[in-house]
Amino acid sequence: MVDVTDLCYLSAVDAVGMFRRRELSPRELMEAIISRAEAVEPAINAFTDTYFEEALLAADAAADAYAKGVERPLEGLPLAVKDEVHVKGQRATEGSLLFADQIAADTDHFAQRLIDAGAVIHARTTTPEFSMAVVTWSHLHGVTRNPWNLSITCGGSSGGSGASLAAGTCTLATGSDIAGSIRIPASLNGLMGFKPPWGRVAESWPWNRDTYAASGPLARTVDDSALLQNIVSGPLSSDMFSLPPYRLPEPVPPGRGMRVAVSADLGYFDVSGEVTEALACAVSVLEAAGVACVPVEIGWTDEALTTAVTHLDFLSRSVLKSMLDGDGENGDGENAANGDGGDSYSDRTKGSGDSNVASKLTPYIRTWFEDRPEVTVEKWQQSWSYGEQMHAELYDKVFGAGFDALLCPTLTRTDIAADLGRVESSDLHNQLDFCMTYPFNILGRLPVMNVPVAVAASTGVPIGMQIVGPVHADATCYRLAASLESESGCFFERHRPALN
Repeated sequence: MVDVTDLCYLSAVDAVGMFRRRELSPRELMEAIISRAEAVEPAINAFTDTYFEEALLAADAAADAYAKGVERPLEGLPLAVKDEVHVKGQRATEGSLLFADQIAADTDHFAQRLIDAGAVIHARTTTPEFSMAVVTWSHLHGVTRNPWNLSITCGGSSGGSGASLAAGTCTLATGSDIAGSIRIPASLNGLMGFKPPWGRVAESWPWNRDTYAASGPLARTVDDSALLQNIVSGPLSSDMFSLPPYRLPEPVPPGRGMRVAVSADLGYFDVSGEVTEALACAVSVLEAAGVACVPVEIGWTDEALTTAVTHLDFLSRSVLKSMLDGDGENGDGENAANGDGGDSYSDRTKGSGDSNVASKLTPYIRTWFEDRPEVTVEKWQQSWSYGEQMHAELYDKVFGAGFDALLCPTLTRTDIAADLGRVESSDLHNQLDFCMTYPFNILGRLPVMNVPVAVAASTGVPIGMQIVGPVHADATCYRLAASLESESGCFFERHRPALN
């Protein structure tokens, strides 16, 4: 008999195997997940909405599919979906008071592929407002906390997904990444978090045109990540930027015989001693697994931060402004402006009281709109040049020098408060100071995997490392992650949050 808590941490691959062998029913797993959520959600706050009754009915239908031998790859698996993903008939709040009552009219392609593969959406997960912070809190949903240490952030923007997996309240979860939003929560929650190369997972306008942006999987094991990624990847006729089919091996073999370049700071980050020690530990594990690791000097500068913020100021800010002005596809003006959809954002923020749009926005979004300078097209184009220089240096010192991948930290530290920015404003520029993720959004075609490698003694929060592969070498990231996992053991078999 499997312990109920162990069921909550059962891998997706193992769950499917048990379903097929009739050793476990989808309802039993769903009931365990729901029970766990009811016990821990008040402390963690990872969910915006739950669909438990519907999920139990879907689990029963999944059991019938297994009995008939017509099951799909994700049949009956509890899936937590990030709140920004639209599913027809479900609330899609964007983490904002302005969209608190928005009901999705259609289902995003990303979610549809998972639904068609048999996954059961039992919950939607919290994000910061408009997914634009590296922590997860909003006026609408409150603070989402890290199951490993409730005073520490779960990360952002896919923070609710990361916290849910770490707490055992889902089996698989979705994320999206424009500056690290999959890898940041993956690092802080002890997960595998894969940022696919731009175009690997088909997107809808406008994000399919943003080379920084990618949707992808969060999971507790390498093979679970590959399982989900293989479902969502692939071209779509409506997305001209989507890439040809690419299938990861299942199960994922280790990367014995590979060569990895190692950088502790990418040239300019101030990395804590704990994280540096964790990197050294990861190197030792890889070398024990037959992977050669060699230190390299990357030599990037903080001009990369300026490049990333310029891009986000220009593109994402304009997209969100169109939503607030009632012109975007992802929201309507009536919801956004509480009845004033025809006016511009600047006009609608001149009022006062609760009806004032600006008063309903979080400080990090309000600062972004009101304090950040407008970025011209010319300045935006000029910012691309440093990205070209970054790629040239990376190719010269890593991929063109005979290395299969680059290994570096995901975050410089773990002591990041769950409510960072609530009292003292912390804008996106300041938040990215401790995130070593955004350089690889600038280099958007590179696949990147966060892998958990240690637990910080100072905070009790996991520490993750990034494995960066060359263009179109997604499997390289997965194979090296498999080397770390197979040599040291599955992270959640060695560590569990001390959350009752």
